[in-house]
Amino acid sequence: MEVFLWTIGATIAVSLVAFVGIFSLSMKDAFLNKILFALVGFAAGSLMGGAFLHLIPEAAEVNNSLSLFVFILVGFALFFLIERLLKWRHCHEGHCHVHTFTKMSLIGDGVHNFIDGLIIAASFMTDIHLGIITTIAVIIHEFPQEMGDFAILVYGGYSKGKALLFNFFTALLAVLGGVIGLLLLQNVEGVSNFLIPFAAGGFIYIAASDLIPELHKEQQTKKAFSAFAFFILGLIVMYILKLLFANQI
Repeated sequence: MEVFLWTIGATIAVSLVAFVGIFSLSMKDAFLNKILFALVGFAAGSLMGGAFLHLIPEAAEVNNSLSLFVFILVGFALFFLIERLLKWRHCHEGHCHVHTFTKMSLIGDGVHNFIDGLIIAASFMTDIHLGIITTIAVIIHEFPQEMGDFAILVYGGYSKGKALLFNFFTALLAVLGGVIGLLLLQNVEGVSNFLIPFAAGGFIYIAASDLIPELHKEQQTKKAFSAFAFFILGLIVMYILKLLFANQI
Protein backbone atom coordinates (compact mmCIF):
# COMPACT_ATOMS: atom_id res chain seq x y z
CA MET A 1 0.00 0.00 0.00
CA GLU A 2 2.87 2.37 0.79
CA VAL A 3 4.38 1.88 -2.67
CA PHE A 4 0.96 2.40 -4.26
CA LEU A 5 0.40 5.72 -2.43
CA TRP A 6 3.90 6.95 -3.24
CA THR A 7 3.46 6.07 -6.92
CA ILE A 8 0.03 7.71 -7.23
CA GLY A 9 1.21 10.84 -5.43
CA ALA A 10 4.36 11.07 -7.55
CA THR A 11 2.54 10.63 -10.87
CA ILE A 12 -0.07 13.23 -9.90
CA ALA A 13 2.77 15.65 -9.09
CA VAL A 14 4.30 14.96 -12.51
CA SER A 15 0.92 15.56 -14.16
CA LEU A 16 0.58 18.96 -12.51
CA VAL A 17 3.72 20.11 -14.31
CA ALA A 18 1.46 20.42 -17.38
CA PHE A 19 0.15 23.67 -15.87
CA VAL A 20 3.54 25.34 -16.35
CA GLY A 21 1.93 26.96 -19.40
CA ILE A 22 -0.40 28.88 -17.09
CA PHE A 23 2.28 31.57 -16.80
CA SER A 24 1.54 32.50 -20.39
CA LEU A 25 -2.02 33.44 -19.48
CA SER A 26 -0.74 36.67 -17.93
CA MET A 27 1.15 37.53 -21.12
CA LYS A 28 -0.30 39.80 -23.76
CA ASP A 29 -1.13 38.01 -26.99
CA ALA A 30 1.32 40.15 -28.97
CA PHE A 31 4.21 39.18 -26.69
CA LEU A 32 3.15 35.53 -26.59
CA ASN A 33 3.05 35.38 -30.39
CA LYS A 34 6.59 36.74 -30.50
CA ILE A 35 7.98 33.97 -28.33
CA LEU A 36 5.81 31.12 -29.63
CA PHE A 37 7.94 30.58 -32.72
CA ALA A 38 11.07 30.31 -30.60
CA LEU A 39 9.29 27.93 -28.23
CA VAL A 40 8.30 25.70 -31.15
CA GLY A 41 12.00 25.52 -32.00
CA PHE A 42 12.73 24.65 -28.37
CA ALA A 43 10.04 21.98 -28.45
CA ALA A 44 11.52 20.42 -31.59
CA GLY A 45 14.94 20.31 -29.97
CA SER A 46 13.49 18.86 -26.77
CA LEU A 47 11.66 16.14 -28.69
CA MET A 48 14.75 15.19 -30.71
CA GLY A 49 16.92 15.33 -27.61
CA GLY A 50 14.41 13.34 -25.61
CA ALA A 51 14.32 10.64 -28.26
CA PHE A 52 18.05 10.35 -28.99
CA LEU A 53 19.48 11.17 -25.55
CA HIS A 54 16.89 9.65 -23.21
CA LEU A 55 14.43 7.17 -24.70
CA ILE A 56 16.66 5.34 -27.19
CA PRO A 57 19.67 4.97 -24.84
CA GLU A 58 17.33 3.78 -22.09
CA ALA A 59 15.75 1.21 -24.42
CA ALA A 60 19.21 0.11 -25.60
CA GLU A 61 20.17 -0.82 -22.04
CA VAL A 62 17.71 -3.70 -22.06
CA ASN A 63 17.36 -4.32 -25.79
CA ASN A 64 20.40 -3.81 -28.01
CA SER A 65 19.16 -6.04 -30.81
CA LEU A 66 17.73 -5.13 -34.21
CA SER A 67 14.24 -5.17 -32.71
CA LEU A 68 15.02 -1.90 -30.90
CA PHE A 69 15.32 -0.06 -34.20
CA VAL A 70 12.34 -1.94 -35.62
CA PHE A 71 10.21 -0.62 -32.74
CA ILE A 72 11.50 2.92 -33.38
CA LEU A 73 10.54 2.64 -37.06
CA VAL A 74 7.15 1.19 -36.10
CA GLY A 75 6.54 4.26 -33.92
CA PHE A 76 7.64 6.61 -36.70
CA ALA A 77 5.52 4.84 -39.32
CA LEU A 78 2.44 4.62 -37.10
CA PHE A 79 2.60 8.33 -36.26
CA PHE A 80 2.93 9.00 -40.00
CA LEU A 81 -0.21 6.94 -40.62
CA ILE A 82 -2.13 8.57 -37.78
CA GLU A 83 -1.35 12.05 -39.09
CA ARG A 84 -2.37 11.02 -42.60
CA LEU A 85 -5.71 9.80 -41.25
CA LEU A 86 -6.17 12.99 -39.20
CA LYS A 87 -5.59 15.13 -42.28
CA TRP A 88 -8.07 13.09 -44.30
CA ARG A 89 -10.64 13.38 -41.51
CA HIS A 90 -10.21 17.00 -40.40
CA CYS A 91 -8.80 18.92 -43.37
CA HIS A 92 -10.83 19.63 -46.47
CA GLU A 93 -9.52 21.41 -49.55
CA GLY A 94 -6.37 22.39 -47.71
CA HIS A 95 -8.14 24.16 -44.80
CA CYS A 96 -7.34 23.24 -41.19
CA HIS A 97 -8.47 25.51 -38.36
CA VAL A 98 -6.35 23.53 -35.90
CA HIS A 99 -3.14 22.07 -37.31
CA THR A 100 -2.97 18.27 -37.16
CA PHE A 101 0.49 18.36 -35.59
CA THR A 102 -1.18 19.51 -32.35
CA LYS A 103 -3.06 16.21 -32.18
CA MET A 104 0.15 14.35 -33.00
CA SER A 105 1.89 16.20 -30.18
CA LEU A 106 -0.87 15.24 -27.74
CA ILE A 107 -0.60 11.58 -28.76
CA GLY A 108 3.18 11.61 -28.47
CA ASP A 109 3.10 13.44 -25.14
CA GLY A 110 0.50 10.99 -23.84
CA VAL A 111 2.74 8.01 -24.66
CA HIS A 112 5.68 9.82 -23.08
CA ASN A 113 3.73 10.54 -19.87
CA PHE A 114 2.47 6.96 -19.74
CA ILE A 115 6.08 5.74 -19.93
CA ASP A 116 7.05 8.20 -17.19
CA GLY A 117 4.40 6.56 -15.03
CA LEU A 118 5.83 3.11 -15.77
CA ILE A 119 9.34 4.29 -14.85
CA ILE A 120 8.15 5.89 -11.61
CA ALA A 121 6.21 2.75 -10.63
CA ALA A 122 9.21 0.53 -11.33
CA SER A 123 11.50 2.75 -9.26
CA PHE A 124 9.14 2.81 -6.27
CA MET A 125 8.77 -0.96 -6.45
CA THR A 126 12.55 -1.17 -6.18
CA ASP A 127 13.08 1.36 -3.38
CA ILE A 128 11.12 4.31 -1.97
CA HIS A 129 14.15 6.60 -1.98
CA LEU A 130 14.95 5.69 -5.58
CA GLY A 131 11.34 6.44 -6.47
CA ILE A 132 11.56 9.90 -4.91
CA ILE A 133 14.82 10.70 -6.75
CA THR A 134 13.35 9.42 -10.02
CA THR A 135 10.21 11.52 -9.57
CA ILE A 136 12.25 14.67 -8.99
CA ALA A 137 14.29 13.89 -12.11
CA VAL A 138 11.16 13.33 -14.20
CA ILE A 139 9.57 16.57 -12.98
CA ILE A 140 12.68 18.57 -13.91
CA HIS A 141 12.76 16.79 -17.26
CA GLU A 142 9.10 17.63 -17.86
CA PHE A 143 9.36 21.40 -17.41
CA PRO A 144 10.93 22.19 -20.81
CA GLN A 145 8.88 19.43 -22.44
CA GLU A 146 5.52 20.68 -21.15
CA MET A 147 6.27 24.32 -21.94
CA GLY A 148 7.18 23.24 -25.46
CA ASP A 149 4.02 21.15 -25.75
CA PHE A 150 1.90 24.10 -24.63
CA ALA A 151 3.61 26.28 -27.25
CA ILE A 152 2.86 23.68 -29.93
CA LEU A 153 -0.85 23.61 -29.07
CA VAL A 154 -1.22 27.41 -29.02
CA TYR A 155 0.85 27.79 -32.18
CA GLY A 156 -1.33 25.14 -33.82
CA GLY A 157 -4.57 27.00 -33.17
CA TYR A 158 -5.86 26.14 -29.69
CA SER A 159 -6.80 28.84 -27.21
CA LYS A 160 -4.52 29.12 -24.17
CA GLY A 161 -7.22 27.70 -21.89
CA LYS A 162 -7.85 24.65 -24.09
CA ALA A 163 -4.11 24.13 -24.52
CA LEU A 164 -3.67 23.96 -20.74
CA LEU A 165 -6.63 21.62 -20.34
CA PHE A 166 -5.62 19.19 -23.10
CA ASN A 167 -2.01 19.26 -21.93
CA PHE A 168 -3.18 18.30 -18.44
CA PHE A 169 -5.39 15.47 -19.76
CA THR A 170 -2.42 13.90 -21.55
CA ALA A 171 -0.27 14.46 -18.46
CA LEU A 172 -2.74 12.39 -16.40
CA LEU A 173 -1.66 9.35 -18.44
CA ALA A 174 1.36 9.30 -16.11
CA VAL A 175 -1.04 8.25 -13.34
CA LEU A 176 -2.46 5.51 -15.57
CA GLY A 177 1.07 4.37 -16.40
CA GLY A 178 1.90 4.25 -12.71
CA VAL A 179 -1.15 2.12 -11.88
CA ILE A 180 -0.57 -0.27 -14.77
CA GLY A 181 3.11 -0.41 -13.86
CA LEU A 182 2.31 -1.48 -10.32
CA LEU A 183 -0.15 -4.11 -11.54
CA LEU A 184 1.77 -5.57 -14.47
CA LEU A 185 5.50 -4.87 -14.40
CA GLN A 186 6.18 -7.52 -11.77
CA ASN A 187 4.38 -10.19 -13.82
CA VAL A 188 4.66 -9.15 -17.46
CA GLU A 189 8.09 -8.68 -19.01
CA GLY A 190 8.91 -6.52 -21.99
CA VAL A 191 6.09 -3.96 -21.73
CA SER A 192 8.36 -0.91 -21.64
CA ASN A 193 10.82 -2.55 -24.08
CA PHE A 194 8.34 -1.76 -26.86
CA LEU A 195 6.76 1.46 -25.58
CA ILE A 196 10.00 3.36 -25.05
CA PRO A 197 11.42 2.98 -28.60
CA PHE A 198 7.89 3.38 -29.99
CA ALA A 199 7.61 6.75 -28.24
CA ALA A 200 11.07 7.70 -29.51
CA GLY A 201 9.97 7.04 -33.09
CA GLY A 202 6.90 9.19 -32.52
CA PHE A 203 8.95 12.06 -31.10
CA ILE A 204 11.35 11.95 -34.05
CA TYR A 205 8.43 12.04 -36.47
CA ILE A 206 6.74 15.01 -34.78
CA ALA A 207 9.96 17.03 -34.59
CA ALA A 208 11.32 16.21 -38.05
CA SER A 209 8.13 16.00 -40.09
CA ASP A 210 5.91 18.60 -38.41
CA LEU A 211 7.72 21.15 -36.28
CA ILE A 212 10.96 21.69 -38.20
CA PRO A 213 9.06 22.27 -41.49
CA GLU A 214 7.02 24.90 -39.63
CA LEU A 215 10.28 26.63 -38.66
CA HIS A 216 11.38 26.64 -42.31
CA LYS A 217 8.34 28.73 -43.23
CA GLU A 218 9.75 31.78 -41.45
CA GLN A 219 11.19 34.29 -43.95
CA GLN A 220 12.75 36.76 -41.49
CA THR A 221 16.39 35.80 -40.98
CA LYS A 222 16.59 37.08 -37.40
CA LYS A 223 13.47 35.24 -36.31
CA ALA A 224 14.54 32.07 -38.12
CA PHE A 225 17.97 32.03 -36.46
CA SER A 226 16.33 32.73 -33.11
CA ALA A 227 14.15 29.64 -33.53
CA PHE A 228 17.23 27.62 -34.55
CA ALA A 229 19.06 28.83 -31.43
CA PHE A 230 16.14 27.65 -29.30
CA PHE A 231 16.19 24.33 -31.14
CA ILE A 232 19.85 23.91 -30.14
CA LEU A 233 18.97 25.03 -26.62
CA GLY A 234 16.35 22.28 -26.43
CA LEU A 235 19.02 19.73 -27.38
CA ILE A 236 21.44 21.15 -24.83
CA VAL A 237 18.86 21.06 -22.03
CA MET A 238 18.08 17.42 -22.78
CA TYR A 239 21.81 16.64 -22.84
CA ILE A 240 22.42 18.34 -19.49
CA LEU A 241 19.48 16.51 -17.93
CA LYS A 242 20.90 13.26 -19.26
CA LEU A 243 24.24 13.95 -17.60
CA LEU A 244 22.63 14.99 -14.32
CA PHE A 245 20.19 12.11 -14.02
CA ALA A 246 21.78 9.30 -16.02
CA ASN A 247 21.98 7.15 -12.90
CA GLN A 248 18.44 7.88 -11.71
CA ILE A 249 16.29 7.26 -14.81
